[in-house]
This record gives sequence, structure tokens and C-alpha cells, in this order.
Amino acid sequence: MIKNTNWRPLPDFLTIKESPIEGLGLFAVEQIKAGTDLGMTHIFDKRFHDHYIRLPLGAFINHHEIPNCEALFAEEDKEIGKIKHIRVTALKDIPKGSEITIKYVINKLENPNWEYEYEATQ
Repeated sequence: MIKNTNWRPLPDFLTIKESPIEGLGLFAVEQIKAGTDLGMTHIFDKRFHDHYIRLPLGAFINHHEIPNCEALFAEEDKEIGKIKHIRVTALKDIPKGSEITIKYVINKLENPNWEYEYEATQ
């Protein structure tokens, strides 16, 4: 058994519950300020079909045409160093109880350059 770990699948200010958008969604347990970094959603790994491993945070964020968050591609993380990944940041203040949403495109696997077009679709 692992003891004394600081890792959590989600930040303390988020939870998963039934979504009016689709299935389960990610919700704010407390108000989230604009610009808040919610964390990593995906980590790059060539061995996977779409070259990314989806993390718990990325598994429950639903799409919305007018999102309250954005996904950003990054090459480095301030705590773990050089690692290609996608993270989510709040675009505006998000009230307690609100669902976390981003605007994204599903099934870009046929296009080898999908990740470079990702931000343009938001």
C-alpha cells in the first residue's frame, strides 16, 4: 500500500457528478477564479492510438459551445519538468456548482496534425 502521497486524481475544488450535458461531468465544489490552472488532462505518449494518455481530469470534462475553460498544449510542467501534455485553465470566474466545460473536437485521429489545430477549434 502506498502511504504519504500527495497525488490526487482531481484537485480538491472539483468533483464528478451527473451532468445535464452528457453522462458524468466535472463540477466546481467552490468558486474558481479566472486564470486558475485546473491541471493536466492528457500526457503525450506515442504508444497510444491518439498519442495521448487521458488522465482523470480529462475523462469527465464535457464539451460546450460557450466553454468556461480552455485546453492548452504545453511542453513542460513547472513541477515535473519536460513533459508534453494538455492542461485546462479557467477562462472566467466559475461559480460553485457549475460544470467545467471546454470546446473540443472529437475523433481527430484521421488527421495527424489534429493537436496543432486544437486551439483554433476552441
